[in-house]
Amino acid sequence: MKLLSFAIPCYNSEEYMEHCIESILPGGEDVEIIIVDDGSKDRTAEIADEYQKKYPTIVKAVHQENGGHGEAVNTGIKNATGLYFKVVDSDDWVDLESYKKILKQLKELVKSGNVIDMLLANYVYEKEGAKHKKVMRQKGFPRDEIFTWKNVRHFYKGHYILMHSVIYRTELLRECGLKLPKHTFYVDNLYVYQPLPHVKTMYYMDVDFYRYFIGRDDQSVNESVMISRIDQQLKVNKLMIDSYDLWKLHDAKCRKYMFNYVEIITVVSTIMLIRSGTEENLEKKRQLWKYIKDKDIRLFHKLRRGIMGTTMNLPGKSGRKISVAAYRISQKVVGFN
Repeated sequence: MKLLSFAIPCYNSEEYMEHCIESILPGGEDVEIIIVDDGSKDRTAEIADEYQKKYPTIVKAVHQENGGHGEAVNTGIKNATGLYFKVVDSDDWVDLESYKKILKQLKELVKSGNVIDMLLANYVYEKEGAKHKKVMRQKGFPRDEIFTWKNVRHFYKGHYILMHSVIYRTELLRECGLKLPKHTFYVDNLYVYQPLPHVKTMYYMDVDFYRYFIGRDDQSVNESVMISRIDQQLKVNKLMIDSYDLWKLHDAKCRKYMFNYVEIITVVSTIMLIRSGTEENLEKKRQLWKYIKDKDIRLFHKLRRGIMGTTMNLPGKSGRKISVAAYRISQKVVGFN
């Protein structure tokens, strides 16, 4: 069994996928790299096959009809043989020194009989043109020790685990029945969110492992692109709400974290609908909050009465301007988009 499986979803990724793959290859025989060619029309499939031929014991090229990012992740999980599983998008990469430390730590944990459910590390916004690279840490989580939800000291508003931060135990992803929807963007939120109640043991390393590139005009996190794909953001938002009755989760800390997660995703949906400025999308905003109210009235009141929910739902044009201003401040503080 490999120690760590990497899945690299690729769609027309010929321009940058090699940088991503080359950053992972130093893991050697401890890792496997599953390159998922998601129906690409450029040289992606050819490049994937070349790497498999050159590194047959490390690289596995898998070709499929186009199913979107989520289906590519599903394929990665299905084909993984590693004890642990990590997704790296084809335009991103990993830091070598942090990578070595993570592999060493995973080996030590396994050797001592401590097979954790989730390992967390930092990710860095590699934003095009930005002089300062924003590092996103897991604040409030114990460092360099095995811990459970009850050991988490506190959660910060707006802080949530991204796909870039997390390495899951592969079998946990299978046991929790994770299956991401096809042809849908923003499923990375479901990827992190849905397994969380099944996570019992965690380990956080304060290393800047994942390098998250932001700068392409067609990137899914580009604001104008997000607005154009708002229906997919709303679909993911609703799937998160439908995933669990959070009030029935026994672990209070896990429940609180998942409340925070739903809150920030709902805020993102709301602000994108406001930013679009169309009457159609303002109606979708009202429908989203009505959906939450009809689904879970207690969740609705918890979200609506929170500081972020209140700020995002101020009435009238002037209220929407305040909402956008608050969003802009968050952009500068966090560095996203």
